[in-house]
Amino acid sequence: MARICDRCGRGSNRGNSRSHSNIATKVQQFANLQSKRIGGKKMSVCTRCLKTMDKTLSAKVAARA
Repeated sequence: MARICDRCGRGSNRGNSRSHSNIATKVQQFANLQSKRIGGKKMSVCTRCLKTMDKTLSAKVAARA
């Protein structure tokens, strides 16, 4: 399974970890992916997308009331 969000395409971040003596060690940070069933299909979605989807869903529910 790829570590990429199925909704927005957000993936990993690469950089260096610096020690006290300024030695660089390669580091990779991955997106915070969660498995979620959306429209009957299981998807890997980052938490940023989950928060956005919750926000838009609650706005739609509030608009109906």
